[in-house]
Amino acid sequence: MKLILFVVLSFSLYASDILSEYRKNGIQGIEKQLDLELAKTHYWDTQLQDIDTRFGYIKSYTSILTCDKNTSTLALYQKDSNNTFLEVQQYNAFTGKSNGDKKVEGDLKTPLGIYNIKQRLDKDNKLDPFYGPLAFVTSYPNLYDKMRKKKGSGIWVHGLPINQKREKFTKGCIAIDNEALICLDNNISIDKTVLIINSNGIKQEVPKKKLSKILAQLYMWRFTWKYNEIVSYLAFYDKEFQKTDRTKLEAFKIQKEFVFAKNEKKTIIFKNINIFRYPNTQNIYQVTFDEYYKTKYFKYEGKKLLMIKLDNENNMKIFLEN
Repeated sequence: MKLILFVVLSFSLYASDILSEYRKNGIQGIEKQLDLELAKTHYWDTQLQDIDTRFGYIKSYTSILTCDKNTSTLALYQKDSNNTFLEVQQYNAFTGKSNGDKKVEGDLKTPLGIYNIKQRLDKDNKLDPFYGPLAFVTSYPNLYDKMRKKKGSGIWVHGLPINQKREKFTKGCIAIDNEALICLDNNISIDKTVLIINSNGIKQEVPKKKLSKILAQLYMWRFTWKYNEIVSYLAFYDKEFQKTDRTKLEAFKIQKEFVFAKNEKKTIIFKNINIFRYPNTQNIYQVTFDEYYKTKYFKYEGKKLLMIKLDNENNMKIFLEN
């Protein structure tokens, strides 16, 4: 009871301070203070308290497909009314003939990574019957794959040959029974589905404390960006950083120093944040979100990707950004 009273009293005092600042200086007087609160772990601790974080922090997707290459299975998880991802179906799957992560065209390996589904193909797209009744085209190679100079394309989730025989492996795709594929097609929306391909088990419980710290640091990065704190902003970037256009850290610094020197007022909003631990890693995370950015003379709305790695104290360093 005393603890509840203390929390209520603390909140009331904090709210009173905010109201006083607003009364004296308007919304601009409290905006910076509120932005700073978003960069604190205690806020995110409460936000994550009742959220399923087995796969990470997920706001954009209602379905997760997981392919475990070791067990040759493809599983479908769907979000229920409690925002929990439940396994609703598991399928036997064929994957690439060769073990390991895909690196080059023709190596007969299924890639390890996180992929979106870009397109659904069927007979109307003149799909070859060898691939069954339909196929889902994945986003391999993704931006992280391209950074690592991985080659190849045409990684699909597809069916089995119609009236043909086939070997019990693929050239790198994921193949499941045709009836199962049709069932899968009836139960997912491709723009709300993410595919995770791993080789050592899929359920990697991501600790809530770690996610809280990543989210808090994401918003501290936003804070330094919004309020033109160039030194603190650049401290979030890894020495091996590069943008997806191949811009390296030193050139990036020069560009940002020029922009920050303008001291412009910025509006920066993040929505639909997703944080996944990258398959077969312990400290690399993929962060995506919808970004709204506006200054007096410039406006941007679009998808944002950050690849980050965590040090021993879970401090994030951005090593890839689109």
